[in-house]
Amino acid sequence: MTDAVDESIKINTRSVITVLAITIFYLLLSAFLVGFKTDQLFLAVIFNAAFFLSAVSRKFILGFSIFIVYWIIFDYMKAFPNYNYNPVHIEDLYNLEKHLFGVHFNGKLITANEYWRINGKTWIDVAAGIFYLCWIPVPLAFAGFLFFKNRRQFLYFSITFVLINLIGFVIYYLYPAAPPWYVQYNGFVFHAKTPGNTAGLVKFDNYFHAGIFKSIYAKGSNVFAAMPSLHSSYPVVVLYYGIKNKLGLINLFFGIVMLGIWFTAVYASHHYILDVLAGIISAVLGISIFQVLLTYFSPFRAFITKYENYIR
Repeated sequence: MTDAVDESIKINTRSVITVLAITIFYLLLSAFLVGFKTDQLFLAVIFNAAFFLSAVSRKFILGFSIFIVYWIIFDYMKAFPNYNYNPVHIEDLYNLEKHLFGVHFNGKLITANEYWRINGKTWIDVAAGIFYLCWIPVPLAFAGFLFFKNRRQFLYFSITFVLINLIGFVIYYLYPAAPPWYVQYNGFVFHAKTPGNTAGLVKFDNYFHAGIFKSIYAKGSNVFAAMPSLHSSYPVVVLYYGIKNKLGLINLFFGIVMLGIWFTAVYASHHYILDVLAGIISAVLGISIFQVLLTYFSPFRAFITKYENYIR
């Protein structure tokens, strides 16, 4: 406990200058790379307010800095579109999906996305929208729960979460892929700088006369990043750590959300089944890599211990 107190970050001249310098650098770099947005200013204000408000809020925001780093990397991907580095897979991915998971309907072989676009139901539209709205709030709420329950498990979960995202980002650049809705609206012709699209989730927005998903997908970094589906990865890591922490019936909720998100990804034409499977594999790979690092790489364990002392 003494070490934790000694290593925790105190408010002094050095820490004030450091935080303000990082904030200014972040805002300037963001404006240069992707243009100024109010989201960036909001993030900067929240971080500074939490850091300077109290010791508890400072530890909380330092712990959640792992997620802030993820968000910044995701945002900066707009400045480096993956289609500038490798060709975008559109027709070949569509044909492979139809070959492996095609559905025979009215005498034609179509993808599962196309089947559900024809055979959707209002109650499924509503349920699907609710499930898809869980993809970020549930992991963040779970992280908050772990922060106050077990700081070490919080760090394990947070680092694994970001590691899975980094795996996904690497694949985005190695294998740029168009989502199913792109084929619906554009065919197999590549159009750079295609804006995000709510696709099947527009039915949820229309039902509630709201622009929830429209506002979310307007902020997307790149529509040619459908493979893997990180939407499908997140609930896997949540359920994994929920089981590790023996959360009982809460894990049933996590399991239902996981299956719902997997289904919605396909139902709403945001991902192929192949994308969902790739997302699941990415989650398993990220969890496995983290466990290997934790078991066999002592500097990694030392980093976690030191980080834990800062936020304990």
